[in-house]
Amino acid sequence: MAARIAPTRSGQLALTRCCVSTLSYSAIISERHQNGRVPVAPGVDNKFHVKALSFWYGATQALFDISLAIPERSVLALIGPSGCGKSTFLRVLNRMNDLIEGTRHVGEVLLDGQDIFRRGNDLVDLRRRVGMVFQKSNPFPKTVFENVVFGPRVAGVRNRSLLQEIAERCLRQAALWEEIKDRLHHSALDLSGGQQQRLCIARALATDPEVLLMDEPASALDPASTTRIEDLIYELKKRYTIVIVTHNMQQAARVSDLTAFFFHGHLIELGPTDQLYTRPTVKQTEDYITGRFG
Repeated sequence: MAARIAPTRSGQLALTRCCVSTLSYSAIISERHQNGRVPVAPGVDNKFHVKALSFWYGATQALFDISLAIPERSVLALIGPSGCGKSTFLRVLNRMNDLIEGTRHVGEVLLDGQDIFRRGNDLVDLRRRVGMVFQKSNPFPKTVFENVVFGPRVAGVRNRSLLQEIAERCLRQAALWEEIKDRLHHSALDLSGGQQQRLCIARALATDPEVLLMDEPASALDPASTTRIEDLIYELKKRYTIVIVTHNMQQAARVSDLTAFFFHGHLIELGPTDQLYTRPTVKQTEDYITGRFG
């Protein structure tokens, strides 16, 4: 997109708001490349394949004919204004919306080629495979150790040595082990907000998921804790497929390989993050990422 310029009061030339915003995203993406965090190219192996999905809460339609694919071991960011369907779509992927009375859908959501809505599908196994981290950290009022091993215990794991191995592995994966290895048997509620959120990520990892859903995982955190979560997402995508909802546009540019822009329940545009932020193909997407609306 060509840069437009306008004279300032001092007679100097300044970029318009639109172009400054676009250039700032370009700078974020350039820095990401310089740090070796090049977004992965969409692969041929899709973890999820969503086909013509529409979704209703009672008589209210929240999603309209959504079709997209999520490559394995990639990060997909869902962006868009509040109420546009991002979190609804996220919760469809592990059928958390089933807990709300009166919901229904049409279309297919394929996980490794199998429709998650097929009759007789094991929801416990689905939610083990597709873990979730919520906006507000929600540690259980138990010790750090018991938080991490809660899922394996529910699944029947009783061997103490194995539980200890799981706890250490998951806390290391969540970049938390070195900070709290001497506090495993202290209350999880004594941890800082950022530590609690990473503990919740460790707890999700303990059930050996294949996918992690993150609903604004850093929205309540300070900048330093947010950076740790973003670094963690980069490391985790080496093993997991990640879908993240975020209102932080810069965060999406920093961490995601693909970005999907939702508006009023419609998928407006989906593409590689580098492209969507600097060369969007839909005017509505350009207006949103450059701050013209939303």
